[in-house]
Amino acid sequence: MDIQVWSDVICPWCYIGKRRLENALAQWDGEATVTYRAFQLDPSPVPHPLPIKQVMAARVGGAERAGEMLAHVTALAATEGLTLDFDHALAANTLAAHRLIAWAATQGRQSDMVDAVQRAHFTGGADIGSLPVLARTAGSIGLNAAAALAYLESEAGTSAVATDLAEARELNIASVPFFFIDGKYAVPGAQETTVLLSAFAEIARRGAVDVGL
Repeated sequence: MDIQVWSDVICPWCYIGKRRLENALAQWDGEATVTYRAFQLDPSPVPHPLPIKQVMAARVGGAERAGEMLAHVTALAATEGLTLDFDHALAANTLAAHRLIAWAATQGRQSDMVDAVQRAHFTGGADIGSLPVLARTAGSIGLNAAAALAYLESEAGTSAVATDLAEARELNIASVPFFFIDGKYAVPGAQETTVLLSAFAEIARRGAVDVGL
């Protein structure tokens, strides 16, 4: 089973969705490969990092509403063993982070890099729009931080990210996470682990029918 996952590293639902996917795959007795694809919820430049709480308040109509939304997703993440620290999380443009993930993928560390960037953002209060911060994040999982910084300071990886974004548009993906399985089955949203397992079983059943088993 081939699973393509469009997500944005600054999206808390994508953080939750990744954990649920991993939990589902740990319980699934079939074979699966997972590829993380780039998506930007907001491609606007972020010249100076701002607290997520401040940005959210401006978008949803005030600090009280923003606080309620962030508290809800924080509590949900905690049930999956994840910590979201919105008191310190910073808004950032994620293009460079996605380029770094593309670089890590060439070294067989894509999933680990996604995890590291998400942790840096959600629990470390890191500015993941900063190239030096991203390079240090690569170093935190044993990759060469100097090589990561040199990569980020070039234009490398930009075309890979652009390809992911273009395919997202072709698939009419408007929100993430978005799971696209075997090139034809769409599973949108941070679905519960049990829902993902049911989807895997149904897709496997359909595949068996297709090949006449």
